[in-house]
Amino acid sequence: MRVGFIGLGAMGQEIVPRLLAGGHQVVGWNRSRDKAEPLIALGMGWADSPKALAEASEVVLSIVTDAKAVEAVALGENGVLAGLAPDAIYADMSTIAPDASRRISDAFRAAGRIMLDAPLSGSPVTLRQGLASIMVGGDKAAMEKAAPVFLSIGPKLTHIGDSGLAVQMKIAINLCLMVEVIVFGEAIALAEKGGVKREVAVDAMLKSVAASPVLGYRGPFILDGNMPDVPLADVTLQQKDMILALDLARKQGSVVPLAAAANEMMNACRGLGIDHRDFVTAFDVYRRLGGDNT
Repeated sequence: MRVGFIGLGAMGQEIVPRLLAGGHQVVGWNRSRDKAEPLIALGMGWADSPKALAEASEVVLSIVTDAKAVEAVALGENGVLAGLAPDAIYADMSTIAPDASRRISDAFRAAGRIMLDAPLSGSPVTLRQGLASIMVGGDKAAMEKAAPVFLSIGPKLTHIGDSGLAVQMKIAINLCLMVEVIVFGEAIALAEKGGVKREVAVDAMLKSVAASPVLGYRGPFILDGNMPDVPLADVTLQQKDMILALDLARKQGSVVPLAAAANEMMNACRGLGIDHRDFVTAFDVYRRLGGDNT
């Protein structure tokens, strides 16, 4: 299929090659063209605006930072809606508030066009492993039409329900993921303070029933010298999703005490000046609170 891809950051850098490998013709757009150059070298085309990209595409995907960015690329003067054909599909893969996603979807519906919310659960690591999953909210027939595109990105595709419900589910999953990673740091700090060597504690945890895919690739980052220079998701990026969860809970009247505690650990990372690291660095907060200031 002819696919347009908007947002060529860390996730886009992994997704576009998978689309190309799946046999799709891909054209891309990003606010700064320099991020597109490695992908252009792989065979991706370039569009001068989201509108031009949409005009050339059967399926348009976007993955950008927040709702404001989605609104700009989707509904702006030279946005996707201005160029999308009646039989084409726009799917936003960003993690934004469900209400914001529905508001944008309503604008597409009013114009006789289709928008899906299609967030991806995974990281650059799981994308490279071919293990990412995609959840879709909105018209199921449109999802099925775009399925060859989605399945080129990852093997697991699930229709969640109406517009906005896929991002609702993604926020819930990210809440669970953050709490899991942060409590991992809490547990390792507890074991280490009692005399277990850190590398032994991590190895034992990753061999235990508490292990999970996210701990498998993130857990070893806390070992000396293993923290990546380029984080999979730094504190700021991951905390954005936790704040979405807290705000959603407030609006719904849901109770999320563990999310609130995890968010405080992200605040502590900021206070210690380590928020530029992958968010598994919350382990260092526990370690320092336990008296290890090295």
